[in-house]
Amino acid sequence: MRAHPLKSATLGAMETPIETKNGYGLDGQSVALVLGSGGARGLAHIGVIRVLEQAGANIHAIAGSSMGALIGGMYAAGQLDAYEQWVETLERSDVLSMVDWTLSGGLIRGKKIIQKLGELAGEVNIEDLDIDFTAVAVDIDQGREVWLDHGSLYDAIRASIAIPGLFTPHHYHGRTLVDGGLLNPIPVAPTLRSMCDLTIVVNVNGAPNPLNRPPEHDIEDEDDDVGLMDRIKELMENFSKDKGQPEDSQPGLFAVMVRSLDTMEAAITRHHMAMAEPDLIISVPKNTCQAHEFYRAKEVKEVGRRAALQAIESFRPRHRSQWRG
Repeated sequence: MRAHPLKSATLGAMETPIETKNGYGLDGQSVALVLGSGGARGLAHIGVIRVLEQAGANIHAIAGSSMGALIGGMYAAGQLDAYEQWVETLERSDVLSMVDWTLSGGLIRGKKIIQKLGELAGEVNIEDLDIDFTAVAVDIDQGREVWLDHGSLYDAIRASIAIPGLFTPHHYHGRTLVDGGLLNPIPVAPTLRSMCDLTIVVNVNGAPNPLNRPPEHDIEDEDDDVGLMDRIKELMENFSKDKGQPEDSQPGLFAVMVRSLDTMEAAITRHHMAMAEPDLIISVPKNTCQAHEFYRAKEVKEVGRRAALQAIESFRPRHRSQWRG
């Protein structure tokens, strides 16, 4: 097993390890971390990782699908601080400026986003990282899951975030790869080879929180044509609606596509979770934000932080006789 990287400079050693109600802390425990898919909700993974650091957990292995692969890859490369600082500066117009439009295989090529990630962390190969990392993608020609655990970190992330219909597929080593969340939104299996004390799953497609509602500025800006959803809607209305049809009679193509993918991934997640039996599950409500709302990074990260604190404080290991705490 590779050596665990240095703790984030954001927390470092200044925090006291979190105490649990049952006396089973995570301090010193080796962790295999599974980061699920979920668009901008995946920013909650940042908050979760910060809490795990504070709790004293040693993250030795990470597997991620889609946004989970992006956040996990940044952490494994030692560049989560830089990514976090950048994403928290994004506003609605900034998200739009990162989009490079196309109608060939999807709406977005993704080159600008990946180039930005490259600026933050440089060129890195997965096998050179300090911890085990696997990004999960889907080979749409073969119809099967692919584990990307060596080669270019950025090619692995680009493949894993290629949401069908939105991002163009990524062609890599003769394969046409798309979002890993299509078949495995919670990729526990790649972490089973890592001999860690605990497997912790972060599910960002959790049960909705009835208290969640869109922030006031989103309601006020519904007609703001600089918003990403408005621009996509404007583009897609030419293809998805009859001109004589009332605009509010049915949702647009983009909304249907995103909701359908969310529904499918949530169903697959429940199936995988029932089989995997991880040691700890941290759930983030699926109505925390919409898939495109990356400009809400701070509040989404805070949701992840609170969810992690709540889960860890109530943590009880399955095999107490083997507990090293």
